[in-house]
Amino acid sequence: MPSNAESSAVEPQQSRNPSRPTDTKGILHPAEQAKHRALVRLPPSDAVGHYIEWYWAVSWDLRGRPPYRAEVLSYPSVNVTFERSGTRTGGFVNGVCTTRFIRELSGVGQTFGIRFRAGGFGAFTGLEAGSFRDRVVAVADVLPDAAGLTERVLGAATDERRRAVVEEYLMGRPAVDDPTYRMVLRIVDTMAADQELTRVDQITDRFGVPARTLQRMFRRYVGASPKWVLRRYRLQDAADLLAKGRTEDLAALAAELGYFDQAHFSREFTAEVGTAPLKYANNSLRSRDELTAKVIPTGT
Repeated sequence: MPSNAESSAVEPQQSRNPSRPTDTKGILHPAEQAKHRALVRLPPSDAVGHYIEWYWAVSWDLRGRPPYRAEVLSYPSVNVTFERSGTRTGGFVNGVCTTRFIRELSGVGQTFGIRFRAGGFGAFTGLEAGSFRDRVVAVADVLPDAAGLTERVLGAATDERRRAVVEEYLMGRPAVDDPTYRMVLRIVDTMAADQELTRVDQITDRFGVPARTLQRMFRRYVGASPKWVLRRYRLQDAADLLAKGRTEDLAALAAELGYFDQAHFSREFTAEVGTAPLKYANNSLRSRDELTAKVIPTGT
């Protein structure tokens, strides 16, 4: 465990919710996606912000248009979703997705989601998050006390009302002080914020947590290994920077993100994202330019 001085130094970070609902990090080809669906994010109340990062709502109307594959490099978070579409309707617990998440959007549909903070679902429910990794399970099978919640959420008229319905349920469960979860929050928030963290031994040294203890904590609360969480954050950083035009020196970018060399970075990025880094950057910039041109037409 960390020293008292270190714990005091990092305690303020875990006490607030550091999420930025306007951030597009993790969304692959964000400008292209914006052409096919609407995305809204809502902050949680202080009463549940210890567990919840934000609420999100996606809606689409692609009638008369081809289906669209929305792709995401998901955060190390469990999401609970309430969905209505031509292909799926209901409430679902979506475990941490360790591969590229792909959802085909077609026809008309909407989803209202609860994104738990990394470790938050495990802390809130008392369940081992690792048992849900790469799985989608009906809400009723996981949260038996949530009977009728799906119907109430889907029946609400606005996203704000859906949030209110969800928060009424969340606040019905007594809060439990969990020191291990507080530690998980500090570690994960640091992993996300510090791009110089690329190895698990850096985490064990900084927080004074033995490697095996760290593994158990992450399996129980987060649902994925510390190594995977680090790599996912750094890949999200890479995709975000590339989408914003960081293409001048891929070797330097790879080094900044902790890769042995550019070739290693390119292989892992291509395997996880499905597109080579430079091609991903060019496609993202082209989509962004096309979207900008529609919003601000050039004069003739």
